[in-house]
Amino acid sequence: MADLDVVEARIWALLDRYRDELEEATIYGMPSLRWPGTGGHEYFAAVQRSARKVSLYAIAVDTWPEALHGSSERFVGRRTGKATFSFPSLDDELAQELEAFLARLYQPYRAHHADPSSG
Repeated sequence: MADLDVVEARIWALLDRYRDELEEATIYGMPSLRWPGTGGHEYFAAVQRSARKVSLYAIAVDTWPEALHGSSERFVGRRTGKATFSFPSLDDELAQELEAFLARLYQPYRAHHADPSSG
């Protein structure tokens, strides 16, 4: 079994590049990053560790599913729910895919929140 401390730390490391614009928050007790001033389900990413995996919650993928375009079947297979991606392990290849997915997802998320007329 993978070291879940390492998996969790790696996911947070991939999210670090977004901290300049996002604020730390919680959703259902999970640490998350969200656009300043938003609340509820408008977070960009939340992370939760369980006994066997680390889950990344990215609810914005429901709004912008095109962020998954270009992802491998292996990465898409980590999607275990509407907004949930589960990682019992996270090798270099999967981490690179996660990084690319987050970058694709952040573009429309940022545009939506940075432009007040985007409603």
